[in-house]
Amino acid sequence: MSLESLVEEIRQHAEAELRATIEQQKAEGIRIVADRDRRIAELRAAAQRATEAEAARERAQRIAAAKLQARKLLYEAREQRLEQGLRETRQLLADYTASPGYPAVLKRMVEVATATLGRQLRISGRAEDAALLAKAAGKAFDAAPQPILGGLIAETTDKSRRLNLSFDELLRLREDEVRELLA
Repeated sequence: MSLESLVEEIRQHAEAELRATIEQQKAEGIRIVADRDRRIAELRAAAQRATEAEAARERAQRIAAAKLQARKLLYEAREQRLEQGLRETRQLLADYTASPGYPAVLKRMVEVATATLGRQLRISGRAEDAALLAKAAGKAFDAAPQPILGGLIAETTDKSRRLNLSFDELLRLREDEVRELLA
């Protein structure tokens, strides 16, 4: 073997190693680019999922807030309607005190108070009803006026027992039932 053939063989061997190294670098570059593209795609997909989850959560919160606001508005409207109904009921009771049947109701209330509390009692009511109550209750009538819509308040003379038959109290005791009727 001659020197030239040895040099040629070394050159060919070096060129082969160089080609193998270049091929290896190209393959490594392709693998790196593919890995980078895969990681970018994964990051984009994760970001997309996170964005969709955040949007869904925000949408759910807004829907829940809107539903709560709607319920609140509905409740407020219902309460306003019920309060208006109660005001109208109070007005009807106030108007009833001017009706021809009201004196009979007062007389019946005096009878109930007497039957419940006994004969030793004081009966009071509105200033406007003084004449009616004096007639129905007789000596048991107390002229001190009460700030009520109508009806009467009866109390034993020793003040141990009291029966409030005022329209105000009767309406207050039945307010839940009235609300159900108005709803």
